[in-house]
Amino acid sequence: MFGGPRQSMGPRQMYKTTCSDCGKECEVPFQPTEGRPVYCDECFSKHRKPRPSHGGGRDRY
Repeated sequence: MFGGPRQSMGPRQMYKTTCSDCGKECEVPFQPTEGRPVYCDECFSKHRKPRPSHGGGRDRY
């Protein structure tokens, strides 16, 4: 069930909200919580934390 297609669960519920960064109207797949920021796709990618690189920052030879 986990990691598989969502077809059996039906269409995903989307919620209209306003981006906390740019103020654009957008839709998100979760119920926005008051007091927590919600970002549109464009702003979300700007706020996303960079993924740690493999190797813990050390060069491998």
